[in-house]
Amino acid sequence: MIAPQQPAPRAVAPPLGVPRLLAGPPARHGPEQLADHLARLGPRPAAGGAAGAALMAALDGSGLRGRGGAGFPTARKWRTVAANAAAAGGAVAVANGAEGEPLAAKDRVLMGLRPHLVLDGLLLAAEAVGAREAIVYLPRTFPEARAALEGAVRERRLAGVDERLVRVVAGPHRYVAGEETAVVAYLQGREARPTFVPPRLYERGVDRLPTLVQNVETLAHAALIARFGEAWYRGEGTTYSPGTVLLSLGGAVARPGVYEVAHGTPLGSAVAMAGGPTADALAVLVGGYAGRWLDAADAWPLPVDGQAMAAAGTPLGCAAITVLPRGACPVAETANVLDFLARESARQCGPCLHGLDAINDTFRAAAEGRGRPSDLERLGRWGSEIAGRGACHHPDGAAVLLDSALHVFAAELQQHLRRGRCPACAHPQVLATPHMEARWR
Repeated sequence: MIAPQQPAPRAVAPPLGVPRLLAGPPARHGPEQLADHLARLGPRPAAGGAAGAALMAALDGSGLRGRGGAGFPTARKWRTVAANAAAAGGAVAVANGAEGEPLAAKDRVLMGLRPHLVLDGLLLAAEAVGAREAIVYLPRTFPEARAALEGAVRERRLAGVDERLVRVVAGPHRYVAGEETAVVAYLQGREARPTFVPPRLYERGVDRLPTLVQNVETLAHAALIARFGEAWYRGEGTTYSPGTVLLSLGGAVARPGVYEVAHGTPLGSAVAMAGGPTADALAVLVGGYAGRWLDAADAWPLPVDGQAMAAAGTPLGCAAITVLPRGACPVAETANVLDFLARESARQCGPCLHGLDAINDTFRAAAEGRGRPSDLERLGRWGSEIAGRGACHHPDGAAVLLDSALHVFAAELQQHLRRGRCPACAHPQVLATPHMEARWR
């Protein structure tokens, strides 16, 4: 078992308001050191045996859901792994920091600035589910975050805290390499590609043991709930979506970056925290490349709340909010993203291997004026046909993006079909579509 830190010599008052995850020394000071972390929050509580059951009850009461995109209830995930670990004789806990979304930076920033909070959450999870080993997984292209985490592990060892079972593993930076089965595949010495199920990871994962793979932001929230309780956590946010959330705000905003906001905050207010739009906004992409385009007027009042966003058909996903200004071409931007998604698929099932390529080629032709009006109907049909049929959820995200573009930018698409490229196509690209590593190992 992983030993908890020693009991606190004094009580620590719970921090109030926002920020929570990002409270503490400012970013310019680099990663928070162990002494500052302990002075601010106190030691990590125990989470074994009855304490682990109490923690999972607190997580249940807090309403905490996973922040990796799926939004699965955290306590339910931990309990499932713990139940299987009891029969298997152990488990493995993995903190997933493999943020492959080009428009997101929240996990990288959190690991780089608050590494001890992430480690606290991982060790609490490991102890609660009965894990033999705890692993932090992140891309090798996040050197600052990796250095912060490795430095935090060393700090804890020098301080006499038994963190010997924590290891930091850096893997390939591919778009789908952060999917939980891809993470486990890499930890097992295979390519970081999503795998077919069953068995589920909570049944058999790393070393054939039940495996918990949890996003680093989720674990950091769990570390705070363990200290201050579910009522404190629910002091911010909404009934359905309590607490706070990290947003990656980018595109045409004055101060792009990662911001912590209370759930329920309107998107317009969140963007105002980043200095507001730098130009008249045409549209907002919610949820990154696997997200949905919204007309700016519809986006601003939309609250960052799971229930409200689901009702609007706009899941928050990776929590990347990107503002597209007037003067940029939404058709060209979407074409570039669809091209990226087609290239970054694992290319191991029909919807990705054939469906995304066909969608990419046809949308690109429409964007360049080489298509036919009937292509738009075909694109809509293809998008619905690939959704839910892939080996992983990668084609589902592409289908969501495509569907939103066909509706929000219908007029611009028709103009491209009739006249070819518009003058705005020559403007610099707003949505970055980087070339990621060509290898999976």
